[in-house]
Amino acid sequence: MGMGRAGPSRAACTEPQRRTSLAAVCLLASLGPLLGSEITCRRLITASENLEGFQFMTMRAVEERAVKLQFACWDGDGQLQTPCRIQKCTTDFVSLTSHLNSALQSFDLEFCKALRAYSACTYRNSKACRGNLVYHSAVLGISDLMSQRNCSKDGPTLPSNPEEAHDPCNYSGHPEAREHQGGEKTAPPTYLFCGLFGDPHLRTFKDHFQTCKVEGAWPLIDNNYLSVQVTNVPVVAGSSATATNKITIIFKSYEDCTDQKVYQAVTDDLPAAFVDGTTSGGDGSTKSLRIVEKVSGKYVEMHARYIGTTVYIRQLGHYLTLAIRMPEEVVMDHKESQDLQLCVNGCPSSERIDDNGHLPLPVVGHLVPQRGSARPQSVYTLETATTKCHEKMLLKDLYFYSCVFDLLTTGDANFTAAAHSALQDVESLHPRKEHWHIFLNSEGGGVDKGNKFSVGLGLLCLILVVFL
Repeated sequence: MGMGRAGPSRAACTEPQRRTSLAAVCLLASLGPLLGSEITCRRLITASENLEGFQFMTMRAVEERAVKLQFACWDGDGQLQTPCRIQKCTTDFVSLTSHLNSALQSFDLEFCKALRAYSACTYRNSKACRGNLVYHSAVLGISDLMSQRNCSKDGPTLPSNPEEAHDPCNYSGHPEAREHQGGEKTAPPTYLFCGLFGDPHLRTFKDHFQTCKVEGAWPLIDNNYLSVQVTNVPVVAGSSATATNKITIIFKSYEDCTDQKVYQAVTDDLPAAFVDGTTSGGDGSTKSLRIVEKVSGKYVEMHARYIGTTVYIRQLGHYLTLAIRMPEEVVMDHKESQDLQLCVNGCPSSERIDDNGHLPLPVVGHLVPQRGSARPQSVYTLETATTKCHEKMLLKDLYFYSCVFDLLTTGDANFTAAAHSALQDVESLHPRKEHWHIFLNSEGGGVDKGNKFSVGLGLLCLILVVFL
């Protein structure tokens, strides 16, 4: 590509020629829409003064080349054609290097750190910037500069912006999560918890505890980033109680952090991979979305760093449980039409089994065989069910009472383990320890922030379960 030899440009650049290279031109070509010409030229000069062995080039040629490269990624209306963020990568690199002094002994070390950070930024944008000439020029320029400075590809990096360092695919550092206002950072994001287990018992993002029928497929979560749907089937013939035998999760495509990924678990098939066979989303080593198998066929975790979300799925007995932690702003980022979300708004009143948190005791002695079972399950009495649940849970909170309800309804001891594991998941994921346990109070079903008293089982005997 030819080098221009025209005369010096406007007064913005005080010297007609500077030692620079085509790589440096490419790195800064996308700054036009962000910086004035004087600032652009000054930073070109500053950067070029610290580089050795480059060919001569006039500032007018630099500006002409920059304009040509800008047209490659900007349309006629001045709007980006794609969500390519190469300009942000370039701006951050210039910001990190413009103050460096080549006379200092630490120059090479700091310059290489900035180059590695620049390289990492371009890598994260590789998909979004495919076909963008500025992007490909920057990649070549980085390689050229790293070779000239003997920079290793592996090593420490500098934050892209010292004032607001963030990884675009790490939610805790998203600009929208921690905005600068008056030079001070806002409070960290608020995290919420939702869980589903047993017959099924639902703990909503608002810490409301409900027991529901919800037979068939129901959405737990449906926002702009994530959809979670569960399918519930009757546990015992003649009872309104159901349990979860299928969970489907869709992680929606998000910028350059992950393509759409679908996960599906059914009874006796709890895979450690998405339906496409992969175990992670995101390019290379970023793994902004990944699956971790904790217990083969029984327990998996999913970590979506780009939206700050963690999901636990377990199989206990014949049924599945789910626990999830999400930032509040991610939870609430949905359209009005997406209002049917059990984790957000709870179960419809027509689907509730409990009465403001009070669980009715089923009529014992009328259990029928479960599907595929040769004989009826053993029948628990109120006393034996209470004793069994007390082995795992010492506090008589709603998890304890859910355990008793499930044992009396199904006769299946696996529901004891389900209630206990659900409480363990709360302790792992719920952000506020004082809200881990939910006790019955005058309002019912909410967090009792005051008295941590135990409610006698006699309170639960006031209502008999309604058999359909």
